[in-house]
Amino acid sequence: MNAHYNALFARFTSLNSLISSAACCLALIILTFSNAHAAPCFDNPQSAYAYLLAQENAKTQARDQSTVNINRASEGELVSLNGIGSSKAQAIILYRDMFGDFKTVDGLAKVKGIGVKTIEKNRARLRVQD
Repeated sequence: MNAHYNALFARFTSLNSLISSAACCLALIILTFSNAHAAPCFDNPQSAYAYLLAQENAKTQARDQSTVNINRASEGELVSLNGIGSSKAQAIILYRDMFGDFKTVDGLAKVKGIGVKTIEKNRARLRVQD
């Protein structure tokens, strides 16, 4: 009878060990994925503020360097251009739907509310072909 209890105890201990190992692995996986997007800790507010400014500048620079195909761009992409708000973006899309693709970047000036100055501010980011 004692041997039966010893065998049962060994199985329980083995199962308990397996469950503990699985729980530890799961905890490590969760920590790995949650820390991948975590912001670093800072010892003072100035360091935290500088970090946030750097992050914002990086996002702005990435947005400002991306090109926009005015024949395929969504409203959200068009709004990323300097001087283009939601209503002008919608006007560009409406013009494009009514008259077809733009042949050149300068053709954008045919859209009401879009002037030469707006085109010049954004010329480096604008394109008409894929």
